[in-house]
Amino acid sequence: MTQLEELLADWIPRQRWFAGKGAPIDTLRVEGDHPLLGGEPGLRVLVVAIGQRGTVSRYQVLLGLRPAGTLPEELAHAAIGVCDLGFGEPRAVYDAAHDPELTELLLERLAEGPGTPPAAGGGEPVRFRRLPGATVRTGLRSLVLKGEQSNTSLVYGEDYVLKAFRRLWPGVNPDLELTAALAGSLYVARPYAWIETDISTGTRADADGTAGAGGTGGRPPTTSTTLAMLQEYMRSATDGWVLAATSVRDLYATPELPPGEAGGDFAGEAERLGAATAAVHRALARELPTDVLTPAALRELAGAMMDRLHLATSEVPELHPYVGVLRTAYEAFARVDEPLPIQRVHGDYHLGQVVRTDSGWVLLDFEGEPATPVADRQRPSSPLRDVAGMLRSFDYAARYQLVGSSRAPELAPAARAWAQRNREAFSAGYAFGGGVDPEKHQTVLRAFEYDKAVYEVLYEAHHRPSWLRIPLDSIAALAA
Repeated sequence: MTQLEELLADWIPRQRWFAGKGAPIDTLRVEGDHPLLGGEPGLRVLVVAIGQRGTVSRYQVLLGLRPAGTLPEELAHAAIGVCDLGFGEPRAVYDAAHDPELTELLLERLAEGPGTPPAAGGGEPVRFRRLPGATVRTGLRSLVLKGEQSNTSLVYGEDYVLKAFRRLWPGVNPDLELTAALAGSLYVARPYAWIETDISTGTRADADGTAGAGGTGGRPPTTSTTLAMLQEYMRSATDGWVLAATSVRDLYATPELPPGEAGGDFAGEAERLGAATAAVHRALARELPTDVLTPAALRELAGAMMDRLHLATSEVPELHPYVGVLRTAYEAFARVDEPLPIQRVHGDYHLGQVVRTDSGWVLLDFEGEPATPVADRQRPSSPLRDVAGMLRSFDYAARYQLVGSSRAPELAPAARAWAQRNREAFSAGYAFGGGVDPEKHQTVLRAFEYDKAVYEVLYEAHHRPSWLRIPLDSIAALAA
């Protein structure tokens, strides 16, 4: 490894967006090094290939460079280290996403970029593109948003948010693809521009540290990937999870009252959110290809759900009492004999992916599950998958505040009532807004919701064991 690669091998595993936690890094190589700004300070875009357990993953690092000893105090938290990069004297290297002096250049380059639809394209190593007809205002200072798990988002003034995708996959990121398809919708933050580059399509980490492509030799094939996308910043918006959690807290203050009579009832918002979700699904069906899932393909999907159940039960013994109920639901799903309409969907839908603005609900983050390859996230699915994700989110919003609480037995009935009321309101709004009526497709919806809950069981067992009861209790409630 070079000095820079050694520094990155120590720094990257400590970042929140690194997806390979828990496994040792076998190899690390700077696969792409693209200078954007020379001089002092300097700016580069790095594509870093990391090999773990025989496979390679790629990450984006916005690398800032300054002479050693000159890194400002306000950037000390972003420091990666000091190394010799061939300039004749050592350089301090750091995460440039936190340096407004450098990120201003990104906005300027996006404003200058050609207007073109999202598509793979060659040319410069790092390409700045705008959507047709979009204009970008410059001269705005950036600030990194806190709380991001998988990516890094920069807010420019009160106008734009630039999401830098940290883990890179071959292909156009679904967040850009779907948001561009929905441009002009009242339910989506307006997209303006994006940044792209080319990366290797290899997925195998060779013993010598190179990223294999599975071919017969020579340079691995490359394809375009999305580095970042620029959208409207919803400055007056409130996070859906925050609104729902506030409603639950209000209910817990008067648990003897039904949810509809307690202060801060959320059901009206849940119904409007259901209608907004249906409007987005209908727009995606108009703009992008649709299909139907044949009974044979549906049985294959049910088999995949069963496989996830077997994996989860082998790792989480607490799931065993519910195996019979889950298996019965999946078997019923496999016997559905009507073709199931499928289309592009959000793919990772929950209350944290929506915001309430003065004019209504807006859906965000159409990226899907960041740990899943882009090609898999681009596959059409039933819109009921998104519905199931939101229903699961209502259960989480109702129950998470009871974790570790001495009042949990007292408040549990109120939590169940709140979740049920808002699940019904969301489903009614979704049907009223032109979506598939969830009440008329309970077999399909139940299978998707159980599958999501099984995923949650695995996640909580690995990351938040104290929250494991949330999906387990939800499965028990669904079974009842």
